[in-house]
Amino acid sequence: MKNPHPHGTHPTGNAHSPPTEAALRLVAWEVTRNCNLSCKHCRAAATCGPYSGELETGRCLRLLDQIAQLGSPIVILTGGEPLLREDIFEIARYGSDQGLRMVMAPNGTLITPESARRLAAAGIQRISVSIDGATRESHDRFRGVAGAYDAALRGIERAKAAGIEFQINTTITKDNLAEISRIQELAVGLGAVAHHIFLLVPTGRGKYIADRAIDAAEYERTLNWFYDQRGKTPLQLKATCAPHYYRILRQRAKADGEHVSFETHGLDAVTRGCLGGTGFCFISHTGIVQPCGFLELNCGDVTRQSFADIWRTSEVFLKLRDYDNLEGKCGCCEYKRVCGGCRARAYEATGNYLAEEPLCSYIPSARKKA
Repeated sequence: MKNPHPHGTHPTGNAHSPPTEAALRLVAWEVTRNCNLSCKHCRAAATCGPYSGELETGRCLRLLDQIAQLGSPIVILTGGEPLLREDIFEIARYGSDQGLRMVMAPNGTLITPESARRLAAAGIQRISVSIDGATRESHDRFRGVAGAYDAALRGIERAKAAGIEFQINTTITKDNLAEISRIQELAVGLGAVAHHIFLLVPTGRGKYIADRAIDAAEYERTLNWFYDQRGKTPLQLKATCAPHYYRILRQRAKADGEHVSFETHGLDAVTRGCLGGTGFCFISHTGIVQPCGFLELNCGDVTRQSFADIWRTSEVFLKLRDYDNLEGKCGCCEYKRVCGGCRARAYEATGNYLAEEPLCSYIPSARKKA
């Protein structure tokens, strides 16, 4: 679903740093923290609210106006569970009318035939539904509510009947690593257009299952397996919170004699790993702008200043756009402009969002020569 801006990057990662006036390609907007599930890994640690300070309808519409000033990025309405907002259809329709590409990340359990029709009428181009286990038992255990698996599949069928395309998202941990290929087969069987895998970032409730995160070696093997699925599945494939994949993509493509394209392809194109602050940002339920949902750095408040001004002038964003600011082995890595390391993982591990990615086993050429 995420669609970052294309950098004119060489397959080895050698390129000029992007301009400070970066093109906004994707916004993830946490329209609510209210949720009917209690997922083990939840970034927001969302529960059934109410939550104070959520943006009211009028301010939401003004925010969409401000986002549209920067172009026509994809806007992901996420949460929590976005369908718990009574005005969500109005928000989606307004964004669509402003020329924004509106998509949504519901958990699927609350999609009814009527709400599916309303989503389609509001211009929602795609939904993403998370499936984190190949069986109802493993998925429900991960999601914290019995019946979540069956309800999600029902929601998917209702969205399909309304003509809304969908993708499957999967957060990978030690608990479901062995099930990933079966989850991908399930996605194909359901008729998904894409499978996006997410590597656990230990924030929110994810901190409490940090010991279930896969290690650097498992990370590398998983991303190489994901690369091998190209051409074997009809699904569009994307790795999120896994910037190393874009280093692996170039390494493997070069070894296989393939050409790596940097063109964009609708709602799934990706040309770089960590996009926080460069082509992507996150807006919280109270209007705080962050590089991503996992990197809790306050870059501005849309209730106090224009979103466009935040995007253009945030000191954190400007630092992230100059890849020469990266430190440790990320700073000297020949792939830093196509990977960049996960800035949220670096921040959680060290308190420094520019530090080297802690879950990367690759040794940059500069270090090998040292």
